[in-house]
This record gives sequence, C-alpha cells and structure tokens, in this order.
Amino acid sequence: MTHHKPLPHFAICIKSDDADLLTPRMIYEILPDESAAKSNYLRVVDNEGEDYLYPADNFVMVDFPQVIQQALLHVSRPPLERAPVRRRQRVPSTQPRKTKEKAA
Repeated sequence: MTHHKPLPHFAICIKSDDADLLTPRMIYEILPDESAAKSNYLRVVDNEGEDYLYPADNFVMVDFPQVIQQALLHVSRPPLERAPVRRRQRVPSTQPRKTKEKAA
C-alpha cells in the first residue's frame, strides 16, 4: 500500500481585517484542518509565512491544475516591504486569529 501526499489546496482572499496578515486578491495555501473546518475556519499560510486559523468567509477556494499548484508551492515568498515590523503576541496555531472589530 502506497501513501500519497495530499494535493495542496489554495484559496483567494476576498476580504481582510488586517492587510499585514492577509491581502485581498492574493492566493494562499490552505493546510488541512478538519477541526477548524467544522467551525467554518481555514488554516491559512499567511503573509508572515505562519499558519493560523481565519474565517472561511474571507476566502474563495480555487482548484488549480496540478502543474500550477506545484509552481505555487515552489515560489518563494517575497519579503514584506512594510516598516516598521510590529511585534505581536504569539497565538497558538490551534486558536483563530483575533480580528479587529468594526465600529458601529
């Protein structure tokens, strides 16, 4: 019996409360997380290269041909050109990222 590595999944961000972490119209790798999916979250490799939980409603899943998926996985992430880099408290990857609340 052979084990196949699962195909990567990708999604396009359609909204974000923090452009430093997620950028609308950008493609993001989605990591498998059944527990997160049950709560309507996705485990996303964000702009900082870290995987965190984000609301699934912030994304549209896309199904690229395998050759494109492989190319996306081999693309190096460009350094963020934002200054200064702000420090944030580490949140365990099993917890969703907190988003800014919008004023009423």
